[in-house]
Amino acid sequence: MCIMANIVKVGIGQFSSVHLNLPESLHKLESIVADASQQGVKLLVVGETWLSGYPSWLDHCTNVSQWDGKEMKEVYLQFYNSSVDIKSKDFERVCNMAKSNKVTMCIGLNEKVNAGPGNGTVYNSFVIISHEGELLNHHRKLMPTFTEKMLYGLGDGHGLKAVDTEVGRVGASICWEHWMPLTRQALHDSGEHIHIALWPKVHEMHQVASRQYAFEGRCFVLAAGQMLKASDFPKSLEQPDYLKSDLDQWTLNGGSCVVTPNGSYLVEPVFDEEKLIICELNLDEAIKERMTLDTSGHYQRRDVFDFKVDRSRMND
Repeated sequence: MCIMANIVKVGIGQFSSVHLNLPESLHKLESIVADASQQGVKLLVVGETWLSGYPSWLDHCTNVSQWDGKEMKEVYLQFYNSSVDIKSKDFERVCNMAKSNKVTMCIGLNEKVNAGPGNGTVYNSFVIISHEGELLNHHRKLMPTFTEKMLYGLGDGHGLKAVDTEVGRVGASICWEHWMPLTRQALHDSGEHIHIALWPKVHEMHQVASRQYAFEGRCFVLAAGQMLKASDFPKSLEQPDYLKSDLDQWTLNGGSCVVTPNGSYLVEPVFDEEKLIICELNLDEAIKERMTLDTSGHYQRRDVFDFKVDRSRMND
């Protein structure tokens, strides 16, 4: 049963992880969660594949020789070893962070499968964990985008749903899933009060997608971006001149923001800065806006359209 408080305090942790280093990233996450809890945050979000970092180097350092070369394969080994097994002690540690700080969390992660079907596969995933440390939702990105296809497996519909939390019904999507109309409809039908949009960085078109989602779904959207400097790229990969000239430049520069159910900004995008972004949401606004548009209710024609979702889990 959803315990829906009218006013909830939420936070987006726009901080870099320790790239391709799971133990250090977990240590940093503990500090971020504790700080958020001390400031009264009840729902904390970090960006796409925060544990342990988005593979931005694929978009900057990849050529034909590197793709099948020993350097890239060594980086993939780092990438795999720093990914999270949902059945591991590392993941249990994340759940304990939520429980000990009484914070509901949505975490983007590189997820590896160590045994059984899918053995050796890495997924671009997110989890939603309750303030009691319970895993509420676990979604694997349906379609890896562009260079991501070199690293990630295809996800499934298991996590295409909102879940009840102490801050209302919360759902999420990863990156370009926000341009998949049926993915959006599946989540709209599940009755989100808050939608979490996980991005590597929230540039202009990602802002457009986040605002459009809020307007269409009549829900709040927390759009969370990542932070990553060129200096954090794997040292074995040759970087282009435009990066080598300034290794302190952000290749992922945040852009996190909060959007209201009418598509306007509650918190404007924050770029080029690591910070904990905090605001309060009045969830009654999500109900008020459905008077004029409810894509799962009076503005839907189920006599015309037939829609179903396969939420079975593959490779688990």
